[in-house]
Order: sequence, then C-alpha cells, then structure tokens
Amino acid sequence: MQLTRYASMRSTVALMDYSAVCCARNLTTGSFLDAGMGYLISQTILLPFRLSPLPFAHMASTDVLDVEDVLAKLSLSDKIKLLTGKGFWRSCSIPNPKSRDPLVPSVLFSDGPNGVRGKLFNGFLSSCFPCSTGLGSSFDKDLVAEVGRALGEECITRGVHVLLGPTVNTQRSPLGGRSFESYSEDPHLNGAIAAAFINGLQATKVSACIKHFAANDQEFQRFSISSEVSERALREIYLKPFQIAIRDAQPWSLMTSYNLINGVHASENKWLLDDILRKEWNWNGLVISDWTGTYSTVEAIKAGLDLEMPGPTAMRGKAIGRALTGGKLHIGDVDACVRRMLGAVQRAQLSGIPFDLKWDKDKAEYASEELLRRASANSIVLLKNQPRKTEDRHLLPLDKSDINLKIAVIGPNAANTVFSGGGSAAVRPPYAVSPLQGITDAVLVSTGRPGPGFSAAGRGAGGGIRPRPMVASVIGINDAQKHLFAIDQYLAPPAAPAPAVAPLSIRKNGGVMVSHLIGMIGGGGTGTKNIALFESWDTAPTDDWMATDPDFSKNVPGADHNADSYSASCIFLDEDEENCPEYCWSRFTTVFTPDEEGEWSLNLFFICSTGNLFIDNQLIIDLSTDPQLGDEFYGMGTKAVEPPPIIFEKDREYRIELRMCTKEFASQAPMVTCRGGLNLGASKKLNAVEDEIKLAASVAGHADVAILVVGLDGDWESEGFDRDSLNLPGSTDKLVEAVVAANPHTVVVVQSGAPVEMPWIDKLEHGAVLQAFYGGMEAGNALADVLFGTVNPSAKLSLTFPKRLEDCPSYPSYGSMTQDEGKVLYNEGIFVGYRGYDIKNVKPLFPFGYGLSYTSFEYSSLKLYPITRKGDFKAEFTIKNVGSVEGREVAQVYVSDLKSSLPRPKKELHGFIKVSLRPDESKRVSVALDKYALSFFDEKKGKWVAEAGVFKVAVGGSSDDLPLEGTVELEQGFTWLGL
Repeated sequence: MQLTRYASMRSTVALMDYSAVCCARNLTTGSFLDAGMGYLISQTILLPFRLSPLPFAHMASTDVLDVEDVLAKLSLSDKIKLLTGKGFWRSCSIPNPKSRDPLVPSVLFSDGPNGVRGKLFNGFLSSCFPCSTGLGSSFDKDLVAEVGRALGEECITRGVHVLLGPTVNTQRSPLGGRSFESYSEDPHLNGAIAAAFINGLQATKVSACIKHFAANDQEFQRFSISSEVSERALREIYLKPFQIAIRDAQPWSLMTSYNLINGVHASENKWLLDDILRKEWNWNGLVISDWTGTYSTVEAIKAGLDLEMPGPTAMRGKAIGRALTGGKLHIGDVDACVRRMLGAVQRAQLSGIPFDLKWDKDKAEYASEELLRRASANSIVLLKNQPRKTEDRHLLPLDKSDINLKIAVIGPNAANTVFSGGGSAAVRPPYAVSPLQGITDAVLVSTGRPGPGFSAAGRGAGGGIRPRPMVASVIGINDAQKHLFAIDQYLAPPAAPAPAVAPLSIRKNGGVMVSHLIGMIGGGGTGTKNIALFESWDTAPTDDWMATDPDFSKNVPGADHNADSYSASCIFLDEDEENCPEYCWSRFTTVFTPDEEGEWSLNLFFICSTGNLFIDNQLIIDLSTDPQLGDEFYGMGTKAVEPPPIIFEKDREYRIELRMCTKEFASQAPMVTCRGGLNLGASKKLNAVEDEIKLAASVAGHADVAILVVGLDGDWESEGFDRDSLNLPGSTDKLVEAVVAANPHTVVVVQSGAPVEMPWIDKLEHGAVLQAFYGGMEAGNALADVLFGTVNPSAKLSLTFPKRLEDCPSYPSYGSMTQDEGKVLYNEGIFVGYRGYDIKNVKPLFPFGYGLSYTSFEYSSLKLYPITRKGDFKAEFTIKNVGSVEGREVAQVYVSDLKSSLPRPKKELHGFIKVSLRPDESKRVSVALDKYALSFFDEKKGKWVAEAGVFKVAVGGSSDDLPLEGTVELEQGFTWLGL
C-alpha cells in the first residue's frame, strides 16, 4: 500500500489512499473535485492524493482489518459485544487469539464541536473555539473548515478517532438550552457551515459525528418528549441541514437524538434511520445513540442503530441473544450493524491515530492563537454603532493610541472568562482571555503603558488597569450569576492531615438557595494544575464517615482508588469506571488560600451523591441530612446551598474536606452509573446590588467611554435545561440603564449563545452594541480587536433577535409550556425563524442576517442565469466598498416562489458569499443555486416538488435589506428525492 506522509500543523501522520478522506471536496473553492482527486489540507497548503475507486473496500494491509473477513471470524458474543460501548468514551475491542494486538481495536470518541473535551473528570486540555451560533454568524465556510481542521489535529494528538460534532438542530426557540451548539435557525446556513466543518475535520482523517438526528431542539423532558411535527416541516426545516451536510461532506458517523418524533424514539425510528437516511440519501456510515439514548433492543437494531453508548449496555448484551432465540431479530440484522461498526474501526485504523495513545499534558499542543483569535473576532456582530455626541463620527472603533482616552471596563462578564456554554460543548482550555484582559493588553501593546485615565471599575481600581486583574477588580452585580465564581484559583493539594486551628467566624444570617449546573460539571475552568486529591473506598472507611460530627482522629485506611483533581467542579463519571463500584464512599481534599480578608460566600452541590463540607474539621455545609434534590445533572444531584458568609484571613491556608457517599442516589437506578461529583464555588462577598450599580454608574460617568460586558454563561445556557425567559439575569438590565444614563458613550457587549431581550437598546443614542456570543479562549483579545478597529466586524446574525419572547414563531408551544403531556406541537410548521416573522409581518429587534461594519457596501448589476432542466442556476452581481476602510461583506441570496400550489415562506436563504474589499474596490461575484432553492416537500406525493413558474431572487446584506431583485423562470416542473 502506498503511504503519503505530510507535515501537519501539529504532528506528522501517516495517510493512506482512500476515497472518503475529504469527500471529494476542494475546501478552498467549495467545488467538487474532478477525476477522483482529493486534497489533504494542512495549515497552509493543499496536498493532492489519488482517491481509490471504492472507499475502504478490502484494503490489502496487515494493519487494516478486512470487514468481511473479520465479520466471518467473529462469534455471536463478539458481534453482540461490538454493538455497545466500553465505558463512557470507547467502543469495545475484540482480542485476537493469534496476536497481542486485538482483532478489533477500541475506537475513542470525544465530545465536540468547539473543542476536544475527552473525559469529564480531568479531561484533555483543548483549544476552545467560539460557539456554533458565533461561527454560523461568520458566514465564513473557509474559516469554519480551518476550525474543523485544527480540531482534527488536536484529536490526532489526543488519540481521538471520532469527534462528536457538529450539531445542526434548527433552533425553534431562542430559549433552548443548547441553542448555542447549532449554527443557525436557517437550514441552508446550518447545513452549509456544518459541511465546511466536517470537510475540514475529516481532511485530518478524524471522523465527524453529525448530531442530533432529529428535531432535538429543547431540553425539557428531552428523553421522553415527542416532537409532533408535519413531514413537510421535518423535511424542509429540521432534516435539511443533515441532508445538505451529507450531500456536501459525507460525515462518517451520525448520532441520534433523545426525543421521539411523532411518537417513535429517534434511535428506533426505521422511517428516519433506514428509509430516509440510508435508502433515500444513500448514506452508509455509523449510527450511534446519544449517551443513554437507546430505549429498545429489537426496534433499535432493526431501524439501524449500530452502536449503543455508553457502556456497559442497558438494552443489548444478553437481550440480543434472547431476541435472536425468539425470532424477533435475525442474525442478518445484527451483522448489518456489526459491519458498519467494523467500517468505523477500519476508518480509525486508516487514520494512523494510535488506539492506546496516552495524552501528555506537558507535551500538549493546541490550535494557533491566531486562528482562535481570528475565529472569535469574525464571530462578533456589530448590532448598533451610533454617532458620538459631539463628534461627526461613530463611537466605534475606539482609538487605542489616544493615551488621554479614559475607558471604564464594567460588568459581571468583564473579568470573567466566559468562553463557552455548558454541557457537552464545555471544554477546559489551557488559558482564556477575559474582555478586561484583552482590552488591557491591546492598550499596553499600543501605548507601551496604561493611559493615565484608564480604570477598572470596582474596589481597588485606583489609577490604572492592572495587567492581570482579579475578578474582584471589576463591577459584578451579585445576582447575575447562578453560581459563585469558581474556587479553583484559590486551591492547592493537601500536604498534611488537618491541623488544629481556631474556629471559623460564620455569619448567622440565613443563606440562599441556588440551582443548576456549571458547565454540566467538569467543563469549567482552565489549565491542568492539580488542586485537590480525590479518594474513593469500596466500603465505608470509618463507621462515622457520613456523620456531621465525625471523629477526625480516627485512622482512615488507604483508598481503593485515588486521583488528583484539576477542579472543584468535577464529576467522577469516567474515572477508573471499570474498577470502582456503584456504591462508594469518597473524599475530596484541598487547601483554600483566600487572597482577600473579610467575608466570603461559599456554594456547594453534590452530583449522584450526598455529603458534607468541612473546613478545618468544622462542619460548614450539611448535604447528607435530608438534602433537597435539584436540577443538577438531570435531577441526579442535590440542590445547591450557600451557607451564611464566612470570615477568612488573607493568605491563611484552610483545609477543605468533602466527604461523600453514592449509596442513596445509586439505589434509585440513575440513567448513568456515577461515582459522585461536586461543584464548590467561592467569592468575596459583594456589596448590595444597588450599591454596585451606583458604583458602576459613577465610574462610567468619569470616563470618556464605558465598555459594559454583560450576558449569560454556562450556568444559564447548557445541556439539561432550557432558559425560562429571554431576560438578561438578575439586575443586568438595570445596570445597563444606569451606565448608559451616566455615560452616553457606552459600548454594551453581550456574551450569549442565543438572543436576549434588550429593553435598553433605544437609550443608546450615542452608544454601540456588540453581540459577542461565546468567543472561546481568545474571546477577550478578539473583542479588543473589534473595539479598536484592528478587525472590521463582518459577522451577520445567524438567528433572528426578537423584541420579546411572545414574538417568536414557536411561542407558546415550547418547553414546559407544551399543551399536551409528553408532546410538543410544532404549530408554526415551516415558518421557523425569520420565515415566521415574515409571514406574520412582525418586526424583530434585529433580523436574520443582520450586522453592521465600519465601512459601507453597495450592490448593483444583478444578472440571473436561466434555470437548467436539473434546477441549477446562478445569480451574478457586483459589490463595492463605498467606505473608507477595508471590510468584508456577506452577500445573501434569497429565493421566493411567486405562485405556489402550497403556502411557502415569503423568502428563503439559498446562497451566500463572503467578499473582502478595499476602499472603493468593486468585485463581480456569483452564487450558485440549485433545485433546493426551487422545491418544497409535498407530503401527498412523498417527494420534493419544483413547480414550473416564476421565482424572485433578492440579494443584499441582510434578510430585510435586499436592494437587488430579479426573476427567473422554471419552464418545466419536476419532482425528486435523495440528495
């Protein structure tokens, strides 16, 4: 076999000839490749290689298994074993009696798509890219392909064969807890960006796993809710992103969703998985369940669900043998799934990625800072940029070379590094840049020193921004977070048994209750510094282990299992899982060193366990005596508790010990086997909200410009729950109004993965608003690039921003407001997102595709080419930069059917192109369109229908700014199925 070796960005990998490496796509031009020629894409060059005529068919190599040969050698028990996972992240392996190497090696999966997380407990450090709604808003397929490629490189160095992403679930409502994980409300944009990501990722020979198939757009009752949706809406809105991605990128694997579709779980839906996916779309990759998302044995296998994850199995194993014996399954049903599983293993072998690679955190490498920063900056949308009060120019960009400029950096998200939403998308990056740090560094680089008037609003902000400020140095309203700030930065591993110390001083006023989970546990924070020791015993170490007043002088035997921990937000779900029993007794020990003296607040909840928190052997939190259940980890945790504030001394070391037991939770048969978990937060006690807002307004009023950073985070947007409203949390709106009133030159930066209400937007008569999404680990630097004009913003909203929740097309049939128990009615049908606003003539706050620039563009000279018999045609037009600075414009092409036998949206996006232009430069560009732009799905005919007639084509910079219009005629209608 001929091998080609190439120097990738991070490593050298052996590459073999095969045809599905990058799906015959040229990522630079987006056109299909000719004559079976593909490209392997490194950081800077395209490397050609010759494609084999058949993908992975009977590769003649001792290193790569022959699917049919291995299938014939497998026993029935081996086949059954291959259809479920081994632990949380691997497939099962099959030993080879004739070799030390396994006959079938174990494939490693990892969560994605904005990073490579690895395990939940002490997982990989990974580059964290912007969330998907941010990348979708870039409208930049080349950029997203680079992101996919970079994550593929990180998978290679971490031994990961399959990255679980991208997510392409169309957002019915902005309230969805995982809205930030998908690219867009528009199926064309969603699918096109996903295809670019998949092509980039699979060019590195790492498998993409597109998810969640399908109609998985709410977290409320997500395991049991039935998405009641018409076939037409399902086809045109919810399946189309998958259809486009499969057509343009051929992902090698696909994950099913948790929910039911019209009464049948997606993981056992034969119509969905077999009739449409495999037969109609002619796709033959690996289908895996979402984790714990397999609900049947026979039905799921017959539908084509190949792999149940995670292991150990809940629905397969001996149940398959029983179903075969009873004739409910045929061996051919099992073989079909095994064959596809072996094909996935074969792809993993062809990748050259080792199956037993141990990640070395000291040698780890990451995506380039330049790419991370560029991706983040290109995801920021400029929503508003008003003229200054006394000058004839817009507020942005700011002049960072002006050392007399006074800037106040304010807000609950200003010094926090809010780089990602929560849940499966949460990763632990090696570092993260906060907005305050990014702005500070930009000023220091420009002037060499802080300007005399620069200030960080808050306690201790005397004369200048500190180069590396702590959280307490900026304004933070204490009701904007669900949880206290992470305690990790104040912790260190224990060095000795608990000392005898003076008692703690604890305030006697009552505590408060909070709920929900930071980043679904284990995803928060940065770095891999060991901060604690986790120990576990198979039996109770002492007879008073779970007592609220244990005897700490008792001898504790050596632990049966132990590990260092990187975080006090962790879950022991996938650590030593094969050896650690379900019922276990645990201890988490660390040393807390406050950096300020005075009153501190603590916050704690346990996952799949009960327990107690002791500081210097004193009970601080009792969560073992009748603890209340909370929403944490899908209801498998205690409600979080915040005790009365505690007075700590600066720089004194306090020993923290948490004792836990899983017995109470494990006895309730949870959906996953977990050995416990915890989330411990701490913060220096803040002033009352009213005082903090007054302080913010005072500081803003003394500045030339106030940069106010607000928004959400992984506590508010996460897997496991949906938002209750579109409001910014707590008193954030009051904070914005106070700062804007104090300083009309205020830049409001909103960090959120999905839309929020902005009741203060009209008060910014001389201000600006940036939608920054979750910008990844370089978010702060990217924000500074846009604020100071190093980067001209070019992103456009991939989601419609409503004025109020009631305007959303799905309202009120969403989440907990569903009309029928166990069902959510998709009453809006095909009129999702901007389609719904158009049909009802409701004006949103900001329309789909909207975004400003520091320059202006002009459109002219639209030419439409005739439609071919296959439905292909083209729009050609000219774009000119009529401003004074270089910029990039996203030209959007919408198609309308002027006369249709069934109702259709007023317009639909079916093409776009991103163009770079210097001042006064013009470019003639073209956008290819096809049968998708002409067709609707007719349920009676069971086919896509393109009706003869006249179609309007409109071109412009957003869905409500389309200066160019023309018509084109389809002379003869046609129907079609497939891709």
